[in-house]
Parts: sequence; C-alpha cells; structure tokens
Amino acid sequence: MAYSTGSHTRFYHRYHVVWATKYRHKVLRGPMRERIRDIIRQSCAEMGVHIVKGVLTADHVHMFISVPPQIALSKVMQRIKGRSSRRVQMEFPELRKRYWGRRFWARGYFSITSGNVTDDVILQYLELHSNRDATGLGR
Repeated sequence: MAYSTGSHTRFYHRYHVVWATKYRHKVLRGPMRERIRDIIRQSCAEMGVHIVKGVLTADHVHMFISVPPQIALSKVMQRIKGRSSRRVQMEFPELRKRYWGRRFWARGYFSITSGNVTDDVILQYLELHSNRDATGLGR
C-alpha cells in the first residue's frame, strides 16, 4: 500500500467500519450483493480509500479501510452509503415494497480506529467472518 504524500503527512488512517441494512432485512444476496460490492469499490477508488478487507453478509457490511488523512470518515461513509442506497433502489425496484422511506441502510455506522497492534486482530476477525455466508469486498 502506498502512503499519502502530503507536505506534512505520510500516513493513512485505518478504520474498521460496520453498517447494516434498514430493519436488518437480509436482502444482500445474489445480483444485489454483487452490485453493492461494485458500488462500494468504485466509491472508495474515487476517494482514494483503500479497502484492506471487506465482507458483505446478508444484512450488514464490514470493512477495514485505509483513508487519506485529508478525508473525514464521515464523508467516506456518506458517499458509500448514499450512493449505494440510491443506485440499488433505482436498479432493484422490488425494494420499494420493503424500503418505502427511501432509506436502504440503517442510520449510522460503527467505526473504530486501528493501530499496529489491532490490524492483525481485525484482519483475523474479518477472515473468520468471511468464511460464513459472505462475499469479500477487498482485493
């Protein structure tokens, strides 16, 4: 992974983030799961966010990401959740019955920063989590 090359900083901030579908409906399956994964990857690439590891389950998303220091995590999450919600509801009209309020994701997200000590722990957790009914986001 390359480091950012700003005049005063040479590191990325690493976060473990988790967010869920509204009402925890288990809708992240099949073509919808693949499309959400593609949208998340595209959104992260546009912002210069590196996905270290990611897991999509039927009702929530885990990601371990590396974010450039000039971008706030709240902006990253706003872009990922907003764009994916809007696009998936346009492309999968059957969701209108279940998500009548135009919100696909539940409010908020969980995040925790990572240091050198916890990177391995987070990666092990995501690896174990990805072995259950899940699709990876990372490369």
